[in-house]
Amino acid sequence: MLAACSSSGGSPGGEGTSASATGGVSAEPSSTPEDSGGIDADPARLPATRKEALDLIGRVIAEPSTFGPGVVKRSPYESDPATWPVLGTDCVWRQEKPVSSVLATVSRSFEVPAAGGKGPMRLSAVVTVHRTRDDARWEMAESVEETMRCPTQQLRQGELIGSMIASSLGQEKGVMDSAEDFLLESGEYQNAELGGGPYPYSWYLSQSLQFTVAVTGKGAKGWSAEEIDVLANQAHATMLLRLGSAVEKQS
Repeated sequence: MLAACSSSGGSPGGEGTSASATGGVSAEPSSTPEDSGGIDADPARLPATRKEALDLIGRVIAEPSTFGPGVVKRSPYESDPATWPVLGTDCVWRQEKPVSSVLATVSRSFEVPAAGGKGPMRLSAVVTVHRTRDDARWEMAESVEETMRCPTQQLRQGELIGSMIASSLGQEKGVMDSAEDFLLESGEYQNAELGGGPYPYSWYLSQSLQFTVAVTGKGAKGWSAEEIDVLANQAHATMLLRLGSAVEKQS
């Protein structure tokens, strides 16, 4: 699905989902047929207003226990739903107003506190409800575009990601039955506050119907990429299962 890329797309900092990218690289949305994969949804259960979208997000998005034991809320815990991050032409992420294709988007921030010689691992979960399925597919395509456009990206002052490799998620990840499109990126995370790094970094993004679901894991001293992926994958798969339960047809 995707070739190896040099950096991260979408919302690597975990404060929302990807916005439209600008630059010389183009990407096209997946041509997944309407009836292949993903969730067999009941149209009556799909959100059509911002209020309905926020209600669904509240039922789907992760809480600390979704990741596993030892994960706690970070402050601020929940993003302002009136904003989402946009990657500028300078490869710096900024908070802006969501584009018109978004009904609602919410992110939550988590942490495994420093202990036993390990630094604090930072995690995030994001659910976005677009107006249409094609809008959600464009988010996926634009995330790939942003990956190719910016070899290194600044999340905040003193916080960078880079050296990214992007690939599709396979059946072994446990999400193929619930999503139409997948993106997994792994690479290096640097944070001056946590001693510099580089540390392991993972970002999961999937799309089904008009929805996208994302999870980010940012490492620190003593954490392996495998340890981060265990937590991130568990939360990602759980949110997709919740999404299916919230909108699928009832037998």
